[in-house]
Amino acid sequence: MTDPHTNQKKRKKDDFLMQGMILAIAMVMTKVIGALYRIPLTNILGDEGNGFYGYAFEVYAFALMLSSLSLPTAVSKLVSARMAMRQRRNAFRVFLGSLVFSVIVGVLASLIVFFGADMIAANLMKSPLSAYALRVLAVGLFVVALLGVLRGYFQGLGTMMPTAVSQIIEQVVNAVVSIAGASVLFKIGIAAGEKRNEELLGPAYGAAGGTLGTVAGAVFALLFLLFSFFIYRKVIRRQIRADRTKKKESYRHILKILILTIIPVIFSTAIYNINQILDLSFFNQIMAAQGFTEKEYMTLQGIYTGKYNTLINIPLAMANGLAASVIPSLTMAAATKNKKEIHGKIEQTIKLTMLIAIPCFIGFIVLAKPLMILLYNDANTTPALTLALGAVTVVLYSLSTVTNSILQGLDKMAEPAKNAGLSLIVHLAALFLMLIVFKWNIYALVGSNIIFSLCMCYLNIRAIRLTCGYRQEIDKTYLKPLTAALVMGIVTYVVHLLFDVLIGGRFVATGLSILIAMPVYAVVVLKLGTLSKKDFTALPKGDAIYRICKKLHLLPGH
Repeated sequence: MTDPHTNQKKRKKDDFLMQGMILAIAMVMTKVIGALYRIPLTNILGDEGNGFYGYAFEVYAFALMLSSLSLPTAVSKLVSARMAMRQRRNAFRVFLGSLVFSVIVGVLASLIVFFGADMIAANLMKSPLSAYALRVLAVGLFVVALLGVLRGYFQGLGTMMPTAVSQIIEQVVNAVVSIAGASVLFKIGIAAGEKRNEELLGPAYGAAGGTLGTVAGAVFALLFLLFSFFIYRKVIRRQIRADRTKKKESYRHILKILILTIIPVIFSTAIYNINQILDLSFFNQIMAAQGFTEKEYMTLQGIYTGKYNTLINIPLAMANGLAASVIPSLTMAAATKNKKEIHGKIEQTIKLTMLIAIPCFIGFIVLAKPLMILLYNDANTTPALTLALGAVTVVLYSLSTVTNSILQGLDKMAEPAKNAGLSLIVHLAALFLMLIVFKWNIYALVGSNIIFSLCMCYLNIRAIRLTCGYRQEIDKTYLKPLTAALVMGIVTYVVHLLFDVLIGGRFVATGLSILIAMPVYAVVVLKLGTLSKKDFTALPKGDAIYRICKKLHLLPGH
């Protein structure tokens, strides 16, 4: 007879997948909401306004990364390590020390970006009118710093639910306020532009109005997490009272460890973000030197940031959710030096990530133009071709994201930063070649990012193998999902073509082809034997799912 305590222990051990799925689903929901609200926002702003909006966001993302984007990862890692050793008081002290740190860096970052907006927009971005949006976003830097610490603390405790709910609240508020703000300020900007004889003032004001939603969403998310912390405070007090640990870490020691943990995360995240800023800066500079007007290259940039990136980031959210959950989980496993458990968590995370990313990659290729028409009513070749060519980055960035987090969970904090640095050098060389020699304009941005993410995947996978001897299984992780996705792609293409001829319109053919694509992929994946019984067991409600699949004869040999 199986020991119930063993089952309980196993369920607790595998709970990271459940927590990861909770956060991943929330992240996908936020990206879907984001993609949906960007449709009316794009229509309000136009491609020029999207260019101002997207460019300001890249600078904001970089400032956010330097100030606080690394905080959830660092705090969750430090808290989970102490919880694994039952040092609950020290885990709470990590939270308090991180909170003070976040206030200081958040205020500094906000002031620098707010007062330096004109200089950044005019000199670095070659887009002076982006300063309006940048000033609005500067206020959000302080709020998001506090938000990051609270999310990291809850994640370190092993619960992703507060983070997940706060992200959904943040995006819903963001969507409503962004659309309203862009609409109102665009009209004000048009009127001001007529008086000042500045054609692009309307889109620039509209972009600033759109960024109001980012700040408002962060404020509401922070209020929710503060409420959650207030509700959870009795549990925290009880845990601290039960703590028998004699060693009490000083705040100076905590601050030192926090900074040492944050620095490599900042470097690796910085290169991801500076990659985008450098891309857009060089793109603007080179396009201007090649004789393109500001309106022309900002329009192309609006397509890249407002349409292409928005769609690509939806499936990447799933990888981000799984990555966030694997860090505290692997940190605990590494603390106990359980090699079998470490390998099992790495295998499960990568396999689940690929099961989701690969069909999205094929789907974007097959439905590139229909999706652009459906979401943005844009039948032009450039947006669709950009999405089709860049679809493979869904797989590559998903894999590089989770492998980054795996290395961080294994306490190899410097490896992702080093790998990202090497990849950035290769990426920039490719970008210059594609922009200057081949003159591929917007397609150079896509091509160079494929090269960057490919380099990251290779270097990260190599580092994982050298760190813990782990090698990912190829057939069930990559080949069988790809085969199933190709079958799905063919069926999707035929279904869309059929309904497009019979019914036509923007919605029916694309909507039905997506609805049919999902079960087709699922059935083929199962029929190919991609998932073993062990894989099912590791999933939330996996035993029940396995029994249903077996009963429906969806598994090979049944």
